[in-house]
Amino acid sequence: MNTRLEYDSEHRQFREVARGFVRNTITPVHEDWERASCLDRSLFTEAGKLGLLGFSVDEKFGGPGVDDFRYNAILIEEVNRAGNAAAGIAFSLQNDVVLPYLTDMTDDEQKARWLPGVVTGETVLGIAMTEPGTGSDLTGIRTTAVRDGDHYVVDGAKTFISNGQNGDLFVVATRTSDDPHKGLTLLVVEAGTPGFSRGRNLEKIGLHAQDTSELTFTGMRVPVANRLGDEGRGFYQLVHNLPQERLSLSIGAVAAAEGVFAQTLDYVKERTAFGKPVSGFQNTQFVLAELATELDLARTFLDDCIAEHVAGELSAARAARLKWWTTELQVRVADRCLQLHGGYGYMREYAVSRAFVDARIQTIYGGTTEIMKTIVAKDLGI
Repeated sequence: MNTRLEYDSEHRQFREVARGFVRNTITPVHEDWERASCLDRSLFTEAGKLGLLGFSVDEKFGGPGVDDFRYNAILIEEVNRAGNAAAGIAFSLQNDVVLPYLTDMTDDEQKARWLPGVVTGETVLGIAMTEPGTGSDLTGIRTTAVRDGDHYVVDGAKTFISNGQNGDLFVVATRTSDDPHKGLTLLVVEAGTPGFSRGRNLEKIGLHAQDTSELTFTGMRVPVANRLGDEGRGFYQLVHNLPQERLSLSIGAVAAAEGVFAQTLDYVKERTAFGKPVSGFQNTQFVLAELATELDLARTFLDDCIAEHVAGELSAARAARLKWWTTELQVRVADRCLQLHGGYGYMREYAVSRAFVDARIQTIYGGTTEIMKTIVAKDLGI
């Protein structure tokens, strides 16, 4: 395969716009959002004004009509490299994870209703798959949708839903029959629908600014016109979109690891112990040499996968390999960089402390490392 990731002048200009947005709009207030346990909705509307949302949305529905994942990748890189992982997840959901359901599996009437607000940031997106007790097992979904004329009556509960407090529009996985795979149907639910209820904003060890919630549906009537595709196609629709979700998480993982590594490199040059810079000790040099090499390998692997995805050639198995490798590396980099900070690394005022706790979820959501390895093993025929 002769794919190679390349960026042209327009991509580079876009990177400068994204970098300036992160520097001027996100970083100065991110700690405030951490304390509030929720991102401010202005994050989305300000991003919309700069054209940072809904790249692939067709012009007739208010978007730029640019189906080029390199722009998605650039935005996720810039947000995460600056240590703003919670905002990175929000953008990943809006552009990379949920949006494809609304562009690829909708008719024009649905597109006209939903897409313009996504592009402007006035409509915040979320996806509701995970349920209490199901975790990564999509076949275990128990939220029911019973057809009643022109509506589905939906009852059930979801948990760990990112953008759960801010979200306006959710892609909800429901069960329309008992068949483990052919019994799932995706419905698009507006947050104001009667019977829709947001639970508590869940307290997490990291990603404090990312609102993560429980959702409950009680006799919620969702129009059949809000169904994505045919009834019973939900499982296959979810599986189809997972490689891009995992690629997006991998982009964030590598960028975040590169960011905390760069901060740590600066720190050990300035910090002294026993009369010399911490960078002068062989252990520090060896740790950073190892991490630099691993990050170089990860970047090469990641860029190769982005290029494959842009060419429409990224397989589910390769995305799984990338996801488990890069997220485990992110955790390892954050851990070893914190160690090099000593006691200061455990203090909230140092960015490495936030990088450490924010990284830990990466090997769990979007498919655990164990699930990723299972996918790879199946691809090997074992």
